[in-house]
Amino acid sequence: MTQSEIVETGVGEARITWAEAKQPRIVLAVSHGAAGGIGARDLQGLAAALPPRGVTVALVEQPWRVAGKKLAPAPKTLDAGWRDLWPALARAGLPVVAGGRSAGARVACRTATELGACAVLALSFPLHPPGKPEKSRAEELLGAGVPTLVVQGGNDPFGKPAEFPEGDYELLEVPYADHGFAVPKKAGSTEEQVVEAITSGVATWIDGLREC
Repeated sequence: MTQSEIVETGVGEARITWAEAKQPRIVLAVSHGAAGGIGARDLQGLAAALPPRGVTVALVEQPWRVAGKKLAPAPKTLDAGWRDLWPALARAGLPVVAGGRSAGARVACRTATELGACAVLALSFPLHPPGKPEKSRAEELLGAGVPTLVVQGGNDPFGKPAEFPEGDYELLEVPYADHGFAVPKKAGSTEEQVVEAITSGVATWIDGLREC
């Protein structure tokens, strides 16, 4: 069952679209990036594939997106919105995995310990701006403080898997994929197969979480 609700935050209205499991054991809350929405293929794939496995998926639209703005605000504002809507995500009393893609992954990492997330799912973590590896955001990822899975495209200009530092997290590579998990013809994979690989990998990781 899918339903949406508006949640008031100190920086505007956020929207949560729930893809609910019949017998949920955990909640996966994921938000979008700075240039997209919850229609991203990976987020929609998770919302379709995980509920039958006992995982309720909450697709979170940040206030700036709900307000119809084209540009995301500063990180502090993004974090403030996420903090304010967290009680709505955790109200069922189930453990919550905080997640997101790109900028949303950064938010989840920065706030995980503070909010009591049991783990973090970082989709297309933007390790650095394209072409500027010296401006690393690795500290955010390494500071999450909870079990973390990074799902990264093999050709992501925001950080290829080989660029990621050693740390206490897992990394699932999507061969040839870019920041949006699109792959060229030479990859030999369809869009559906890529999404299936991502959702399967995430599901297996969630199943193995001991802290949740």
